[in-house]
Amino acid sequence: MKNFHGIIFAYSAAPELRELVGARTAASLPFCGRYRLIDFALSSMRNAGVLDVGIIMQRDYQSLLDHIGSGKAWDMSRRSGGLRMLPPFGLPEYHTGNYTGTIEALNAVSTYIRDIPQKYLVLLLGNMCANIDLVPIMRQHSRSGVEITAICADHDPDGSHHRYVLGEDGFVKQILFDRTEGEGLPSLEGYIINKDTLLRMMDGCKSHNQYSFHKDAVAAFLARGGKMATYVHPGYAAAIRTVEAYYKASMDMLKTEYRRQMFPADRPVRTKVHEEVSTYYGETAVSRNSLVADNCKIEGSIENCIIFSGARIEKGAKLRNCIVMRGGIVGENTELDCVIADKFCSFSPGTVLTGNARLPMVVPKGVSI
Repeated sequence: MKNFHGIIFAYSAAPELRELVGARTAASLPFCGRYRLIDFALSSMRNAGVLDVGIIMQRDYQSLLDHIGSGKAWDMSRRSGGLRMLPPFGLPEYHTGNYTGTIEALNAVSTYIRDIPQKYLVLLLGNMCANIDLVPIMRQHSRSGVEITAICADHDPDGSHHRYVLGEDGFVKQILFDRTEGEGLPSLEGYIINKDTLLRMMDGCKSHNQYSFHKDAVAAFLARGGKMATYVHPGYAAAIRTVEAYYKASMDMLKTEYRRQMFPADRPVRTKVHEEVSTYYGETAVSRNSLVADNCKIEGSIENCIIFSGARIEKGAKLRNCIVMRGGIVGENTELDCVIADKFCSFSPGTVLTGNARLPMVVPKGVSI
């Protein structure tokens, strides 16, 4: 797919993720034992043959840089083209806050976008948990003659989202903002768009001091008769913007049906490779319906848990419905339920912590309890 160029939005910190994004963006959140959320967008593009990709960042992106590196894991480390990390370089000096909206983020890297040689751009969120087959969407877009194709879900996602209402001709006639259900197709905020169309939208919004991609740019595009199509992604999809959404999506991966949708054999999810030893299970270990990465030591009991590499679960410890990230240490006779332990957390012997599925307890990175 030489005529397509990828753009991934990885600048959002999503404050509703609280302690989980204290020193990282939402796109670099660890997920499912060995991955980061951005792996899904990068892998979707790699599997579709889109090897020229720009990642828009803004702040707290050190963990993202450490994870992605040169892009070798996704075959995007190339002398010409390939992966490009895009910090803001088109903002005035007085701008010290977060991007007001997606259009402002795009205008901050407008020189990069104007130099893109490809005709079409694939726009994806870095914090969208979805393995999207982009090939049929790209083919539909290039053959249909539309200027924008919106990628939509086949189910109502949790939380607020935008919805596209179709006319009798099958094209989008209206966008509905911030809905939870109702008329129209729910947007996954992924798009294939003609480069010239995006530049016109960026320039128009900039001249009117507008910042929102949907409420300003897309709404204006439809109002002036722009032609937009939709494509429904038939599989799991969840935007990770809150702690509850992250926890729910993680627990969903314990279900075989959702894992098959997220990790199909013909569209592998690539990630940074860690060469590590196998996990050790002691004589007292019990593991039920859990995902456990390499290089762990399990001597306690885990049920409905996701355990990242390097974690240690000592004898007598009982974990239910928990996420323990890389390097976590759970002491003897500790009891945890509905707890998210960020990287390198440790729990003293006998500690008892209990949250619930709607409000899981989050222990920040490196904290000892």
